[in-house]
Amino acid sequence: EGRLDVLVCSAYTTPPGNLRGKFWTQGTEMWDAVNGVGLRQVYAACVAAAPKMIETAKISAGGGDPKPPLICLVSSFGGKSYTFNVAYGVGKAAIDRLATDMSYQLKEHGVATTSLYPGLVRTEANLQMVEDGTWDAASGGLDLSVGETPTFSGRAVRALLSLGGKDMMARSGNVEVVAELAREFNFSEEDGSKPASIRSLQYLLPNFVFPQVERESGKPVPGWIKDNVPDVLLPWSVFSSGPPPEQD
Repeated sequence: EGRLDVLVCSAYTTPPGNLRGKFWTQGTEMWDAVNGVGLRQVYAACVAAAPKMIETAKISAGGGDPKPPLICLVSSFGGKSYTFNVAYGVGKAAIDRLATDMSYQLKEHGVATTSLYPGLVRTEANLQMVEDGTWDAASGGLDLSVGETPTFSGRAVRALLSLGGKDMMARSGNVEVVAELAREFNFSEEDGSKPASIRSLQYLLPNFVFPQVERESGKPVPGWIKDNVPDVLLPWSVFSSGPPPEQD
C-alpha cells in the first residue's frame, strides 16, 4: 500500500478508415486519432505516476540490490521503420524517445524505464478487424494467425521485473523486443511456442521476402528453404532506409 512499482502504458486507439495513406490526405485527424491516446495520454500517465514511483524507490532503497520501480511503454517496430503512415511512425518514435529521455531524469531517483516492442499481436481489436474483413487492407496482408498474444508481452514485463536493481537500471531507457526477451529469459507463449523477433530473418523472410519472390517468379519458394530460415537478428540500422515491400 502506498507504493507504485510498475506502470505499463499500452493504450492505443485504432483510427477509423484506412490506416495506410498519404499524410496530406489523412490530415490532422489521423494524428489526433493515433497520438491522442497513444502518445499524449502516455505522457500524461507518466507525469502523474513519476512522483509516486520516486517515493516508492526511496522506500525500497537501503542495502542490497533494491529493485527500482519500472515504467514500461508499449511501443512498436514503427518507432524504427516506416510502418502504416507518417503519424503512426512519428508517434511510436516519440514513445521510444520518451522512455529514453525519462530515463536520464529518473536515474538519480532510482526509477527505470523501457520501451517494449511486441511483434504482430492478436489483440481483440485486430481479431475484430479480421472478422470484419478489414485486416488485410489495414495490415498489408500480414498473417495475424501467427501473431503473438497479449500474454506473451505480459510475460516479457514480468521478466524485466525479475532483474536485479543494477541490471534493470543498466537497461533503463532501452528498447526491448518481446520475442528477444523470451529467448533471454526462457519464457514462451501459453502453447510453448516462441515467436520470432520482428527483426529476425525467421520473421522477415516469410512475411515480406518470400511473398515478393513468389509474386515475381510465379513459383512457390521451396519448402526446404522456408523450413530452414535461421534465427538471425538484423541490426536496427537496416530498417531506417525505408518501408518493407508492400504486399498485394
